[in-house]
Amino acid sequence: MKEDYKKEQEVNFNELSMEEFILYYNQNIPISFPEATKEALKEFQETHASLFDKSKAWTIDKHRRRVIDWLPSYNKVV
Repeated sequence: MKEDYKKEQEVNFNELSMEEFILYYNQNIPISFPEATKEALKEFQETHASLFDKSKAWTIDKHRRRVIDWLPSYNKVV
């Protein structure tokens, strides 16, 4: 049980590429939520530039909740 928690924490704080973030995000959201796409996350990155450092890395802990909140409004525009 502790090992599962430790692995989950590692995933939450590891820096991910956009592609890795999309894969993890889409596999771990409820079916009713809109899926992330590369196009959408590029727009998110531009709109929320202050959330990213020079590496442009994504983390589940830092970005997942914000993407969940933002993505429905992006999908209404597209």
